[in-house]
Amino acid sequence: MSMPKGSNVPVPTTALRVELGWRSGPGVPDADASALLLVGGKVRSDGDFVFYNQPVHSSGAVRHEGKRDAGGRVTDSLLVDLARVEPAIETVILAASSDSGSFGQVPDLCIEVKDGAQGAVVARFDSTGATVETAFVLGEFYRRQGAWKFRAVGQGYGSGLEGLATDYGITVDEPQQTAPAPAPLTPPATNPMTPPPPVAPPAPMQPPAMPPVPPSAPQAPVSLSKVTLTKAAPSVSLTKQGGTSGALRVNLNWQVRKQFSGWASKLGRPVAMHNDLDLDLCALYELTDGRKGVIQSLGNAYGALNQPPYIHLDGDDRTGAMASGENLTVNLDHQRDFRRILIFVTIYEGARSFADLHATVTLTPQHGAPVDFSLDECTVPSTVCALALLTNTGSDLVVQREARYLVPERGVSPQRTVDHAYAWGMNWTPGRK
Repeated sequence: MSMPKGSNVPVPTTALRVELGWRSGPGVPDADASALLLVGGKVRSDGDFVFYNQPVHSSGAVRHEGKRDAGGRVTDSLLVDLARVEPAIETVILAASSDSGSFGQVPDLCIEVKDGAQGAVVARFDSTGATVETAFVLGEFYRRQGAWKFRAVGQGYGSGLEGLATDYGITVDEPQQTAPAPAPLTPPATNPMTPPPPVAPPAPMQPPAMPPVPPSAPQAPVSLSKVTLTKAAPSVSLTKQGGTSGALRVNLNWQVRKQFSGWASKLGRPVAMHNDLDLDLCALYELTDGRKGVIQSLGNAYGALNQPPYIHLDGDDRTGAMASGENLTVNLDHQRDFRRILIFVTIYEGARSFADLHATVTLTPQHGAPVDFSLDECTVPSTVCALALLTNTGSDLVVQREARYLVPERGVSPQRTVDHAYAWGMNWTPGRK
């Protein structure tokens, strides 16, 4: 049952999943969830803002988990562990924003608070009556006498995420504008017959002034820019975004909707989903000198950043519950050595298919806007999914959203399957962790 606007309800002091949801469709803008941790109605610093470009709070109490689309119903999730919220924090604001349209175009907008362990809904607020607003505070957690409550707020902003963030004390990065050049100084006209003005006597000597105390370095403002790849707009140029040097971090984060063995109705066969689900983020690479290879935890092929192949897998997350998920780093300082890189993910154990699994892929260059996209719902018995293809055209570095589920033939490994689908041409031998 939906809460009335302004009402409140007690919530357990535990890990809660907050889901911002809406119904997608033609002409419906995308929306993003965010959270602000407040003391006295303001953030302490820009680090108290959790959103798509800053997905984890330093305390670990709040993290942005990303989107999933299930049958036309889109949710963007935040995990809020109230037991880990610092004692100074009085309020956790839960907000939504859209940079591609107003919330008057977003049907069935709501916020649900669920118990993180059981999945039971402990609070829900349906936001109605939106018109031109481009940001909303949908709800908030707040402390009262040592306990936490959730309040349904429903306050809209016409100034988007930037206006909402600055209202709570966030410093937002703005596009720099070139200042007009100062007018050149024109020396005054002089008459050659006129004697020069008398030179003033030198000023009396003064003791040297104390050097000014340099101000402390200001905190870098928060950047709200991002690129979201979709089926309609599946590629982006990193070159045009300025992301052609430094480290490119590729992150895979996932959620399992069902934590038990059950039936995947679209597949018509049993699909096991367990807490020990182990996904592996991998990459096929081809260098300009013709060398090819794979980066994966299988066989400890973690790669290297400062020598070929200039790609490194950071670790092996076997739960998906880690705030960092699985990460792979590409050294773009050596982009001229790359011909193409295919990022893909395999199921190592714990499931027979990607059904009921919802993942978000984020590519964050050291320079330029981050690129993200969500995987579509899996409707085939797939154990390997091609995520993104990076291609060096010689003059451009392009990221292409693949989000392509592949079904291995009997006796064929997921790695060999993705190799064949993209004509990589490698020889494979069995391996294990």
